[in-house]
Amino acid sequence: MAGFEELVFSGVQPTGNLHLGNYLGAISRFVTMQENYSCIYCVVDLHAITVPQDPRLLKDQIREVTAAFIAAGIDPKRNIVFNQSQVPQHAELAWVFNCVARMGWLSRMTQFKEKAGKDRENASVGLFAYPTLMAADILVYRATHVPVGDDQKQHLELSRDIAQKFNNDWADMIADLGHGEEYFPQPEPLIQGPATRIMSLRDGTKKMSKSDPSDYSRINLTDNADTIAQKVRKAKTDPEPLPSALEGLEGRAEADNLVGIFAALRDMPRQSVLDEFGGAQFSTFKGALVDLAVEKLAPIADEMRRLTADPGHIDAILADGADRAEAIASKTMDDVRDILGFVRRP
Repeated sequence: MAGFEELVFSGVQPTGNLHLGNYLGAISRFVTMQENYSCIYCVVDLHAITVPQDPRLLKDQIREVTAAFIAAGIDPKRNIVFNQSQVPQHAELAWVFNCVARMGWLSRMTQFKEKAGKDRENASVGLFAYPTLMAADILVYRATHVPVGDDQKQHLELSRDIAQKFNNDWADMIADLGHGEEYFPQPEPLIQGPATRIMSLRDGTKKMSKSDPSDYSRINLTDNADTIAQKVRKAKTDPEPLPSALEGLEGRAEADNLVGIFAALRDMPRQSVLDEFGGAQFSTFKGALVDLAVEKLAPIADEMRRLTADPGHIDAILADGADRAEAIASKTMDDVRDILGFVRRP
């Protein structure tokens, strides 16, 4: 992006019980991104409190997400890893963006409608204004790229709209202060190929979720090797052998899901999985999937347990990341205060 140094920002909510879907859909991709970009990885705990949280559990959940980042291969020295609430500029810029964004823009956000449900009068203002905080998360670092799933694309578009309106509304001051034609970039979605949508191991038509009452519906990142193997073997299938072509997976949700998981864990096309296992019974395929899942996931679970056993170590990583993040964010907020015409301490 012309005029802006390439920088990736991404955040994960500390909602507890990270599972295979979180790993394949986000965390494993973060590990890949650090090879090509400067990256900021944030545990977005301010976003978490838009719905009620147990404060006795929230600290542990923040540390668990941080442990998952590191156990999966994210280097906290090479990247910035921190939790959002330690950098107050996120909330300060969010207030500025509340005054830039329009009510109509936020009213169109489909995720608010889904989360608030029919009882919108009882939804928190924070849940409604969640997208302006997300915009602040990104733009307080003037990040140029954001990896987003389908459920966040609309929010990224809003971030772009907010950046553009800020740049237009204060164009004269931005230019007078030597920032050129625009202060904030319009962040781009970072596309990393087709995302794997991981479904429940008990019902291939439903997304894998921590809220499912059956623990056998998901593989948790904290599961040990024996538990991973047991869950894969008990995963729902159908009586037919695996097909040799992708068309043969149509209407077979559970088969399609397991093939997708295998492909994502081995980083190969789904058709290549069928080239190898087409015509095989599920007992054979599940045996191979057990071996692969244990090979990839059990070491992450072991390292997460080691890290979370030493919360002081995790807290030190978060504090160091917050210091480095705030060094960037405070410069942005100083510039924003000057652009807005605020009087600030020298």
